[in-house]
Amino acid sequence: MAKYSPDLDRAFSALADPTRRAIVSTLCEGPKSVSELSEPFDLALPSLLKHVRVLEESGLISSEKAGRVRTCRIEREALQAAEAWIHQHVAAWEGRLDRMEAHIERMKRKH
Repeated sequence: MAKYSPDLDRAFSALADPTRRAIVSTLCEGPKSVSELSEPFDLALPSLLKHVRVLEESGLISSEKAGRVRTCRIEREALQAAEAWIHQHVAAWEGRLDRMEAHIERMKRKH
């Protein structure tokens, strides 16, 4: 049975939305204010803040407020956990495909 990880579930759920993936991509370049994050989107600020809140609740980003400016930053550990999960499964599939390719080659040589 697969190991259950609620943190991973929250991360992938948050990343299921294209706007939130775009926000994460932007924050991978460095911390940004909410107003900077909103620039490329045709969203009202309250809508963007809902996306920010989902990403914060997932643990993928954090934010802090200084005066009237809220600055968001990526939380590398959460992103690395999702990346590790993906790499683990890619490696398993690559191994299966390599074994299938070797089997096909053996079958070709027999004929």
